[in-house]
Amino acid sequence: MKPPTIRDVAEHAGVSKSLVSLVLRGSAQVRPEKREAVLRSVRELGYRPNAAARSLSEQRTRTVGVLLHDLRNPWYVDLLDGLNPLLHDHGLHMLLADARLSRRTGQDLTGPFLDLRADGLVVVGTLPDPAALGAVAERMPVVVAGARDPVPPGVDVVAGDDEQGTRLVTEHLVGLGHRRIAHLAGYGAVGELRRRSFEATMRGHGLGAEAAVESCDMTEEGGYRATVRLLGRPVRPTAVIAVNDIAAVGALSAAGELGLRVPHDLSVTGYDNTSISRLRHLWLTTVDNAGHEVGRRAARCLLDRIEAPGGAGRVQLAAPALEIRGTTGAPPTG
Repeated sequence: MKPPTIRDVAEHAGVSKSLVSLVLRGSAQVRPEKREAVLRSVRELGYRPNAAARSLSEQRTRTVGVLLHDLRNPWYVDLLDGLNPLLHDHGLHMLLADARLSRRTGQDLTGPFLDLRADGLVVVGTLPDPAALGAVAERMPVVVAGARDPVPPGVDVVAGDDEQGTRLVTEHLVGLGHRRIAHLAGYGAVGELRRRSFEATMRGHGLGAEAAVESCDMTEEGGYRATVRLLGRPVRPTAVIAVNDIAAVGALSAAGELGLRVPHDLSVTGYDNTSISRLRHLWLTTVDNAGHEVGRRAARCLLDRIEAPGGAGRVQLAAPALEIRGTTGAPPTG
């Protein structure tokens, strides 16, 4: 059966083709009763606009590329929850790509979005090749969300305030009475910001000599191995601040295997307030890194750049908040 056309909708609603086009574009020039008649005909006939033809006429595809650093990171889910609704409200659809997979297979990270003539690009997480991103930014609006790496000119950055968030969780532990506090440090610009903030906060409380840092790869296994190394030291910490929630899960496993009770013998905190941290059997103290707000602001930045291209890039930092749950308490006595 031949699909209905815009002419069929016009005849069914008793209006002109041009009026149907105005309704489908969301024009405010159409009277309410005419708009309702057209929309009723669209529903009854099952009409779907020809997206390719509309793209040619408008010189827009109404698609936005979203390049994810790693699909396995649960924090990105919160960010996408904030990103998608605002884009959808403006008639834009997301096209997702996994940067990790593309890098592993040697594929071009950003080329497909240029080939598809996407209206813009949101890079979520650690940046791909900055030079490649700069070339893309010359041809379409680009926003980086959830990363703090240097960006090419004209690219906006929206992220959580990693320094403030790490300061909040470190001061929480100091306030509970902890002195020997360790940090499971991550990599990249975000990992560096969190590590530096931890060390600066400890020094600010006169505890610089008590601060221990152990590197990890920000995975559960990495958090486990780093915590085993920390707890094997002659003077072990009474609290561990993990760079993210996933590494904190590894820290909890290490503590359990070594016979330590959390939080009675060891306090453990995460970062990002992902769904993992809210599991009842974990109930992890963590930092809410405002993922939903980061996504919403990134969408707003991209819409602004689509509407008015050009101009210097901006950096926006969303305020974090501390979520105190069941894995932190006073240090053990004696």
